[in-house]
Amino acid sequence: MASRGALPRAPLPRRDTALGSLTGLTAGACARLWWGALCGLLLSVAVSSRAAPVVVLPKQALGPEDVAIIVNREDPVSVAVGRYYSRVRALPADHLIEVSFRPGASKMPASEFAPIYARVRAETPDAVQAYVLTWTQPYRVDCMSITTAFAVGFDRDYCASGCRPAKPSPYFASNSHRPFADYGIRPTMMIPGPTLDAARALIERGRSADDTRPTGTAYLVSTSDEARNVRAQGYAETMRELGGALRIESPSADFIQDRSDVLFYFTGLREVPRLATNAFRPGAIADHLTSTGGQLTDSRQMSILRWLAAGATGSYGAVTEPCNFPAKFPDVRTLIRAYVTGSTLLEAYWQSVLMPGQGVFVGEPLARPFGGYDVSKRGSNWTLSTYALKPGAYLLEGAGSPLGPYKPLMTFVKPSAQRLELPLPLPVLHSYRILADVAGGEGLDSTP
Repeated sequence: MASRGALPRAPLPRRDTALGSLTGLTAGACARLWWGALCGLLLSVAVSSRAAPVVVLPKQALGPEDVAIIVNREDPVSVAVGRYYSRVRALPADHLIEVSFRPGASKMPASEFAPIYARVRAETPDAVQAYVLTWTQPYRVDCMSITTAFAVGFDRDYCASGCRPAKPSPYFASNSHRPFADYGIRPTMMIPGPTLDAARALIERGRSADDTRPTGTAYLVSTSDEARNVRAQGYAETMRELGGALRIESPSADFIQDRSDVLFYFTGLREVPRLATNAFRPGAIADHLTSTGGQLTDSRQMSILRWLAAGATGSYGAVTEPCNFPAKFPDVRTLIRAYVTGSTLLEAYWQSVLMPGQGVFVGEPLARPFGGYDVSKRGSNWTLSTYALKPGAYLLEGAGSPLGPYKPLMTFVKPSAQRLELPLPLPVLHSYRILADVAGGEGLDSTP
């Protein structure tokens, strides 16, 4: 019989109780038992002996639920590519939008584009933040690229005849993963389909890159073409800021060849030789600063489709003469930083161009090589390893099960684009989630 005022004691677990059965308990439930310390220890052992803890990262990138795909019903390849991409990327059924226009022309008049765009806007679900186009022609609307025309609507302020600056994008250098909600812009990328097989190969490269956190090299090539080499002035700062996140080389040469690890390749030339001698990693980004690389099918210079044919997963080029304004081309540092901190290819490219009105974006939009995370056992501790957090302050919460309840455990800071290595606090729990630390995490343990 219990003594007066004493609570009845829960029985100790039998010696033959499987450790696995303890995982049904939460840390909070353990704390309410008189043998709570032992329960917590056994729960920690049970979790650590069976599987790695589960971690939920904050949403900081576009997903299939945020994207709508636009197909031209008069182009069988466009329709096939759109359906294939929708299936592979599991887009919601109502995120496939059909339009109709005669295929084959490089340029669409603004008068023809207006009703097409109005229909697309009317049929776009409210949740959609970005568009994907599945054709190769047209690649421009009058003076604008077709990707920017769909992103913001036709607007001559985004064009520039002669050597003049154009309207800037509010999305430049942003960390937003809701560009339409935040800025009224739906960044758009084209999956070009010279053939269905080529488009499928591009899509598969993008999908296979997801969450692989690849090793590879960023090649920032400083060429002898002075007019097209204007981005080279930013290479040194890019290497200083991002050299700890990935390997970066900046050769003084007109091209690279026989490289087996190309993750980024940025250069400035009219034509880039020896592309076929290099091996591009899935998810690789490559472009060349020149006047008409975005004239996909009829340029007098090298089309950016050559990058995709060589194995890159995304590229960018001008559809009308931009002059050599660096702001009209991808800013290398901004692009790499966004990509290696977990942005999709579409987001990283769009966030890197200040004046995108004259440039077309091509590639597999949802490729995300630096998403996801690893959890590994190091001694008695589990350590979270991830690139996929933007630099900033965060709050780590934990729970004994995925359903919670979650409790704050600690705050931490990811100071740069480098991979985060975060030892998870003891005792080990089943589930963790990371939140942006908007409240400041007062009173919690913190790590630098």
